[in-house]
Amino acid sequence: MSDQARPAIDDLLPVVYDELKRVAAAYMRREQPGRTVQATALVHEAYLRLAREPNPRWQNRAHFCAIAAHAMRQILVEQARARRRLKRAGDRQRVTLVDVAQPDDVDVDLEDLDEALTRLTAMDPELGRLVELRYFGGLSIEEVAAVEEISPATVKRRWSTARAWLKKALTE
Repeated sequence: MSDQARPAIDDLLPVVYDELKRVAAAYMRREQPGRTVQATALVHEAYLRLAREPNPRWQNRAHFCAIAAHAMRQILVEQARARRRLKRAGDRQRVTLVDVAQPDDVDVDLEDLDEALTRLTAMDPELGRLVELRYFGGLSIEEVAAVEEISPATVKRRWSTARAWLKKALTE
């Protein structure tokens, strides 16, 4: 990491730490009980990954939080894969997918969600980013609108489209 990048993240983290912890805690509430990782540990692991970035290009606080949400997603998927490899019995990590597939709680395999989100992002990067911000980042419609610099009505429309696509992809 360059000498300039280190102070940038060290200065930014105290400003966004509580928000990142809130986002991580919101995500962890969706997880099955008994998970070994805690919200604080998830935030710290995401920080360590972001601190390794050689030339961070965070535009603002919201942009940093969006990148941190992506890092948290990667961490949780990697942990689910590692647990699966250790078990060898094929038990896959299940998560409750609230407000993504449908209004009711839906049990979804975390790896299946990641694969579906990767496919959605390949087809439509804006929709993939929206799901990541809403589901993994815990951002509200208004917060996503601010990050993406679009209207809340556009976010709602895209969110509806993304949820419908994911519902179909996850039930196939």
